[in-house]
Amino acid sequence: MNSILIKDTTKEQREQIVAESIGNINGGCDGCMSGLADMYQDYIDGKREIRDINMEFRARYESGIEGPEKAECGYKL
Repeated sequence: MNSILIKDTTKEQREQIVAESIGNINGGCDGCMSGLADMYQDYIDGKREIRDINMEFRARYESGIEGPEKAECGYKL
């Protein structure tokens, strides 16, 4: 696969891209990474490009606006 753009992929391919990028989300600390997978649902559904989701997350992280809250095993989105 040469492109990960929505126009060049199927929903199944986008699900695979996200799954491979995140890794084993169930093997983390009792599923605390499942929120990370949810963050990319708009990409999987073909609504927003993955780069836009990443840019928005990065902007919130750097500015601290509506940032994730610290949880026992990581961050809640």
